[in-house]
Formats: sequence, structure tokens, C-alpha cells
Amino acid sequence: MGKSSVPIKYGIAIAVGLIAYFLILSLFGLHVNPIYSLFNGVIMAYGMFEAIKHYRLQKGNKFKYQKGFMASLLTGFNATIIFTIFFGFYATEFSPDFLDQLITMWITDYSTNIGIVLFVVAIMGFATSLVLTLAYMQLFKDSWNTKEGKKHTL
Repeated sequence: MGKSSVPIKYGIAIAVGLIAYFLILSLFGLHVNPIYSLFNGVIMAYGMFEAIKHYRLQKGNKFKYQKGFMASLLTGFNATIIFTIFFGFYATEFSPDFLDQLITMWITDYSTNIGIVLFVVAIMGFATSLVLTLAYMQLFKDSWNTKEGKKHTL
């Protein structure tokens, strides 16, 4: 197994979960209501937690904070990139009237196009990935409240 297998494997799994959730919402016509995107955070949180847990188990005693941080962050970034690409295809190719339904009140007031919407989707995913990574690394890092850890404090 390569050193980047966890971010790729779990990033793809998270993206599949996000895409499946979006498509399920679209079956009921709920995908145009942005409030339902809050559950995307739950999907990301679960997937990233599992990714960092698996990475730590895989590394064992050789687990380093920096490497765990990067594995978790790359997992979220991979999922975000894949979902953003899917979202772009969905909004332009599969359902061209999707943006009109999504931002009905903005269309008349602002010049909102697919580029801005994709940018916002990507930024939301990257921000979620960063925040979750920072939170989870507090759970998975080694404690300095040990004899070995006290060597590293003042």
C-alpha cells in the first residue's frame, strides 16, 4: 500500500457518499434547497474520521502529527475536488436549469454563473476539510502527559 492510499481511497469514498446524497435529494426535488447541504458536513466528518483512524492504525507507533494532518487534509481535498467536478457536470450537462432553480432570487439581482457557484462549493469543501482536520488531530495526536512527552516541554 502506498503512502497516499488512505487519502485517495477515503477521498473517493466520501465523494461517492456526497454524490449519492445529492442524487437522492434530486429524486425528491430537494437538491435546490441549500439547507440540505448541511448534511454534507456529516458525511465529510464521518469519512475523514474513518480515514485518520485507519491511517493511525496503519502507522502504529510511527504515527506523526504532520503526516496524519496531511493524510486527513488530502482526504478532504480529494473528496471536495471530485464532488465539485461532479457538481459542475450536473449543473451544466445533466440539469441545465438547476442553477436557475438553485439561486432564483440571485439571478435577477446578481450576475451569478456556474464558475462562482463551483468556487463556493469548492471553498466550502476545503474549509470543512481544514476545520475537521484540525479538530480530529486533537483527538489522534499523542499526549505529552507522559514521561516521554515531558521531555519535550519547558
